[in-house]
Amino acid sequence: KESPAKKFQRQHMDPDSSSSNSSNYCNLMMSRRNMTQGRCKPVNTFVHESLADVQAVCSQINVNCKNGQTNCYQSNSTMHITDCRQTGSSKYPNCAYKASQEQKHIIVACEGNPPVPVHFDASV
Repeated sequence: KESPAKKFQRQHMDPDSSSSNSSNYCNLMMSRRNMTQGRCKPVNTFVHESLADVQAVCSQINVNCKNGQTNCYQSNSTMHITDCRQTGSSKYPNCAYKASQEQKHIIVACEGNPPVPVHFDASV
């Protein structure tokens, strides 16, 4: 079974590409990373930084998660990210996304010892 840390990497890590504004990036990546199986995942963020840099966020600024848990951490610096949002007209199985390229602080939930990101909470 996929571990929470591996799931985070599959759903959110894309260090090798500098993000592209093309909606095609989201359509391709959401499909390639298995987020359009059974349903279209409505929103997903890809982070274009090294895994080491994203894992380091777990020792940065401790903040509350959206669900009230206290194991979320905000990055000290901004990161290159791509937000993929399902378009209003898209219907499963033809999931369609629009991409927005941003440079923002990320907030991730961390677990384990040493702590690693297991959930992408927000970008600010």
